[in-house]
Amino acid sequence: MRGPAGLMLLLALAPPAGATDLLPTRQLGLELALDIARATLEACRKQGYSVSVVVADRAGDAQVVLRDTLASRYTIEIAKGKAVAAVMGGVPTSEFARNRADIKDTLNHVDGLLILAGGLPIRAAGSLVGAVAVSGAPGGDKDEACARAGLEAVQERLEFAE
Repeated sequence: MRGPAGLMLLLALAPPAGATDLLPTRQLGLELALDIARATLEACRKQGYSVSVVVADRAGDAQVVLRDTLASRYTIEIAKGKAVAAVMGGVPTSEFARNRADIKDTLNHVDGLLILAGGLPIRAAGSLVGAVAVSGAPGGDKDEACARAGLEAVQERLEFAE
């Protein structure tokens, strides 16, 4: 094709200026994910809570799942749903629930998503790299406090991640 039609086709197929075929991303390493999960579980144990902890990657897929001995098996699925919500919202799930109270009930019908307090996003050097979520404490605020303690235990590693 020649002429203006050929030029238009060529321009339409060209990548946008500044487009990149491969993007550098930050991924949560297994060791850090394990340390977050263990610190979170330990924070709940200190309070006398038997819980499940899920650390998810930036896509919301479970990377580490820990269920304390006496935690119900259902706490795993609940924590997974909270982790997905924390990744999706990029904010603590308690805040997400408040911000989207108008559609929270509808969103909770989305398979694999659960908007309840107890999930926190994980940021490393300013990038969202995953989430940590807890289920099993007597209330989402207590789940969230345990997750926060887990993140605080590795905060320096997250802040100075390369």
